[in-house]
Amino acid sequence: MPVFGWYAETLVRYVIVAVAIVVVMLLTYRGLRAAGVRREAATGFALIIPWFLGFLIWNLFPVVASLYLSLTDYNILQAPNIVGLANYQQLAEDAQFWASLRLTMAYSAITVPLGLILSLFAATLLNQGVRGVGLWRTLYYLPAILPAFVTALLWRLMLLPTRTGLVNSATEPVWSLFGDTPPRWFLDPGTVLWGFVIMSFWGVFGANTVIMLAGLKNIPKDLYEAADVDGAGLRAKFRHITVPQLTPTLFYLLVMGIIAGIQVFDQGLFVRVPRENFLNVYLYQQGFTFFHMGYASAIAWVMLVIILVLTLAVFRSSSAWVYYEGEVKR
Repeated sequence: MPVFGWYAETLVRYVIVAVAIVVVMLLTYRGLRAAGVRREAATGFALIIPWFLGFLIWNLFPVVASLYLSLTDYNILQAPNIVGLANYQQLAEDAQFWASLRLTMAYSAITVPLGLILSLFAATLLNQGVRGVGLWRTLYYLPAILPAFVTALLWRLMLLPTRTGLVNSATEPVWSLFGDTPPRWFLDPGTVLWGFVIMSFWGVFGANTVIMLAGLKNIPKDLYEAADVDGAGLRAKFRHITVPQLTPTLFYLLVMGIIAGIQVFDQGLFVRVPRENFLNVYLYQQGFTFFHMGYASAIAWVMLVIILVLTLAVFRSSSAWVYYEGEVKR
């Protein structure tokens, strides 16, 4: 009965919220109609009220609140105490923050372009007319539907520094030829980055490959036929047709890859590197382990600025290398 009572109380709250939203929708509709707005337009505005309220409450308000908290000393248990730019000044002197930032930026600089190249290679193979291509496409899409923490734990076991680790046990004969020992991966600061890079290979063959394959399918075959008539080879067709026609897809995946690379979280959280970790993991530790919510909010805003600067640079450079069908470059 206590469980049922708790559920009934929660259900009542849901019903109250739903009724309140419906009332707001009706008031919006009647207010717009009274103001002379047409029925179709008033109905449309009323129907987007749930989304608009969700955007205000769950998107805009947390963003504004995090900016405010980044200027405070807040530990959840006490009221926020405004400290101005003290959190940002502390970031400038925080060695752990800079180590996490270096690891995150190096990881993104390696995995983003490497991921684009490998996903393009995989998509090109899947675009060929081979038997069982549907099965291969399904297998390559599996990384996109498997839980991130499962794959992170799997790679953690595979990269164990002992002989029980699959990677080290498989490569030990090669290392022994040179009189060396297999790397300790996540226990050695010099190999932490490369361990995460190896883990990132798994994510390449997922949604990125499918999106790249869709871009390849969208290239008109007439262009390849005209190139065949002119005697162009595979390399010339790839360079002058495939890559230019695929630049809108590459542009999209580059922007999304930069955002995902800066915000990488699951791998670092479940691998548990003993020293420096990704910036997003450091943010989580400061906010939810040490309850330095103000400091964590400042880290979040620094991450936002980094993402905005990098994506803005990509957008500004897109006019020089992104080509759209029918566009005339001047």
